[in-house]
Amino acid sequence: MAAFLSLFGPFDRPVAQIATQDLEYLLYSWTGSMLGLSGVRLCWRIGLWRRGRVVVGIATGVIMAGPMTLAVWGVQFVVGGRPPPAAALPNIVWDVLLISLGASLLAVLVSGRGVWMAEAAAPAKFLDRLPLRLRGADLWAVEAEDHYLRLHTSQGQDLILMRLADAVDELEGIEGAQVHRSWWVARHAIADARRGDGRATLTLKDGSEVPVSRTYARHLRERNWI
Repeated sequence: MAAFLSLFGPFDRPVAQIATQDLEYLLYSWTGSMLGLSGVRLCWRIGLWRRGRVVVGIATGVIMAGPMTLAVWGVQFVVGGRPPPAAALPNIVWDVLLISLGASLLAVLVSGRGVWMAEAAAPAKFLDRLPLRLRGADLWAVEAEDHYLRLHTSQGQDLILMRLADAVDELEGIEGAQVHRSWWVARHAIADARRGDGRATLTLKDGSEVPVSRTYARHLRERNWI
């Protein structure tokens, strides 16, 4: 990527400076890859992976373009000893956006089938059971309370009438696991995991603490959850 950018010469940099630009563009490429990975994870969390690779590629490129523009601006300030002229900003933004879109689209289009989980799995049927006020929320956990299930989501909590065993069947398609006879937890919802006194406890993003029973602990250890 650094070699390509050196030959392409974006950001109004002359091709004659290829040797000195390689290190600079290597830094851009590394920073861009980190931003791209973060953008893809964000697309996964907001449900865009279900809309296809092209949508995710475009969304990731747009997401990373802003921070990447700041990175380019900062590097040019350090290298040049002063910030680029304000008149150069539109060109920098345009070049960064084009490169971000191109790199993101290329990355998602060439990704293997094993990596592209969105096409392999249909949306979990259970998500259709979320109350209207929670539709579109990120499902973090499902907790059994008598004959009801308490739904822990990014937009709050609510109760529905259902058995946990039936819910676990319908949650197929979301990376998660039953961790206790009364709890199912989504993998991405875990903010912390700790072990002590022979037992493990998971802390969710909303601060809820989830006990891990010994029945499920071994399976979770094999999956590196705890």
